[in-house]
Amino acid sequence: MKRTLQEIPGVYSVVCLGPQAPLPSWIPSDGFVSITRTDEELSIVCMSSAVPAGDFSRENGWKCLKVVGPLDFALTGILSSIATPLAEAKISIFAISTFDTDYILIRQESFVQAQAVLRKAGFGI
Repeated sequence: MKRTLQEIPGVYSVVCLGPQAPLPSWIPSDGFVSITRTDEELSIVCMSSAVPAGDFSRENGWKCLKVVGPLDFALTGILSSIATPLAEAKISIFAISTFDTDYILIRQESFVQAQAVLRKAGFGI
């Protein structure tokens, strides 16, 4: 099986709000958006252009790669096969999994290098 990644256009932000915060009205209704609530936080990933200034933690400047799927739940090692060569190249990631596939966010300044590392590891992009 050929391992293929697809770039999701745009620059993304990772936002952290308090665990009891309501869902903000600025969350986009289309495109790539991830919302995760835990007992400790509400994390939102979306296009940076959608996030207003505010009194909350925010990490800007992420690019996104999607593992072309859908992926079978029985598959193992998908994230590891991506994370390991990037970790060896000292490139950090922010991973998000959904029902159908995985998304890997990489800092914008490391994105070109990350693509080269992943191609060398056998991924098509």
